[in-house]
Amino acid sequence: MKFLKSQLFLLGVMILFFSCIQKEFSWQEGDILFQDGDCGGFCEAIRKVTEGYQGIEFSHNGLLIQENGDWFVLEAIGKGVSKTPLQEFLNRHLDENGKPKVMVGRLKSEFQHLIPEAILEAKKHLGKPYDSAFDFDNEAYYCSELIHFAFKAANGGSDLFQPKPMTYNDPDTGELFPIWETYFLELGIPVPEGKPGLNPGGMSLEPVLEMMEISRN
Repeated sequence: MKFLKSQLFLLGVMILFFSCIQKEFSWQEGDILFQDGDCGGFCEAIRKVTEGYQGIEFSHNGLLIQENGDWFVLEAIGKGVSKTPLQEFLNRHLDENGKPKVMVGRLKSEFQHLIPEAILEAKKHLGKPYDSAFDFDNEAYYCSELIHFAFKAANGGSDLFQPKPMTYNDPDTGELFPIWETYFLELGIPVPEGKPGLNPGGMSLEPVLEMMEISRN
């Protein structure tokens, strides 16, 4: 009996050990790809006001979809709302080891039923212009805004990701970042300080997401 108990204990330890070994990462539709890109002074300003998951400085994100067995990223970029091949998205910004500077935010299980409708909603906006004004009330979209409204529609009109007052001021000085001052002056619109919005860093901290690496050992 004592021998049997020891064998059962050993078996339990082995099961626990192997269950803790991380499985190889695989893509899923509805994954939100968070990218640490280089867009000069704009990225630096974005990073300075919002730190992302584990301190990573995300400046862009997009929504993963699959069509006819191929993977694409729905994203709002300078040319407008676009469907970008996944590999092109991943190769856009690489670290010193040649690894994509991307993490995945995957909706927790209780929210995954929203994904199909959110993807359909996001696809409706393909070809719409980039939201240079960062304004929720126009017919243009920036990266996090596109994802926010896609999931809001899928969630019956309720926010899944929580907008927060946006700031364009340097936290060290309390003054407007010079790059944003020039940007909005050239657009000819007031700085939307305090208006609701979302950015990739803040979105990566949302409790509805599980953040993960795109490759695992």
